[in-house]
Amino acid sequence: MAIQVAIRHNTEYEFDRPVPIHPHVVRLRPGPHCRTPIKSYSLKVEPENHFVNWQQDPFGNHLARFVFPEKSRSLKLHVELVAELAVINPFDFFLEESAETFPFDYDPLLKDDLAPYLKVSERGKQLVAWVRGIDRQKMAVVPFLIEINQHIQQYVEYERRLEEGIQSCEETLTLKRGSCRDSAWLLIQVLRHLGLAARFVSGYLVQLGSDSKSLGRPCGSDGDFTDLHAWAEVFLPGAGWIGLDQTSGLFVGEGHLPLACTPAPTSAAAITGATGICKTTLTFSNTVERIP
Repeated sequence: MAIQVAIRHNTEYEFDRPVPIHPHVVRLRPGPHCRTPIKSYSLKVEPENHFVNWQQDPFGNHLARFVFPEKSRSLKLHVELVAELAVINPFDFFLEESAETFPFDYDPLLKDDLAPYLKVSERGKQLVAWVRGIDRQKMAVVPFLIEINQHIQQYVEYERRLEEGIQSCEETLTLKRGSCRDSAWLLIQVLRHLGLAARFVSGYLVQLGSDSKSLGRPCGSDGDFTDLHAWAEVFLPGAGWIGLDQTSGLFVGEGHLPLACTPAPTSAAAITGATGICKTTLTFSNTVERIP
């Protein structure tokens, strides 16, 4: 049975003086490829005196470009959406016969289309050694991806990292820890080294707690939870883009709501923009509520 939930995501910047707010690009609307039905969506931005232009980037993601003609002492963004969560079987997909086992080669025309997602941009010693340690013997592609995903989940300890930017793969492998975006980028580079097209995904993760205690089995989350999250998607002929959540070691399901899917993390940032020089106070909240 489907469960409807409301997500409320607020980001507020308070400035110590009136400053010019330069154009901002906001990527906080679920993409057209989101498998979880979105029943309603709204994005409210202050100052109210602004111009907004909704666009789709070259990768098909929704983005809003805001222009603010006047100075302001604050910038506030409020997202509200209602999603209908119904169980999705992450393994319910078809594979072309040529892609049922790894390794496989993409059709030349398809490979041209996937060129941005096959680009290897990191070749550090640790990364190359890590990839060389992967068993390349022919095997079914789904178990192979499960093994790679779980290997990274076990190797990289998850941490909330508030600093901007993405760690290099060498940093993540050295530290053996990183944020979701760091481990997602590591998984993407590993897949590309293996000849598999992969892309970076920024989105909402919704996890609902168990309604009752399980008997003789591990319990799920104690409460309902949502936050911004990052994961990877790999392109499999016949199936299309398949999501891998490297922080859990699982394939993505109904609780993953993609906002932006791009070849590189810099193109998937939730909010990009700048203001005049000032001191800034950031307030952030992200909540989920079940709708009876």
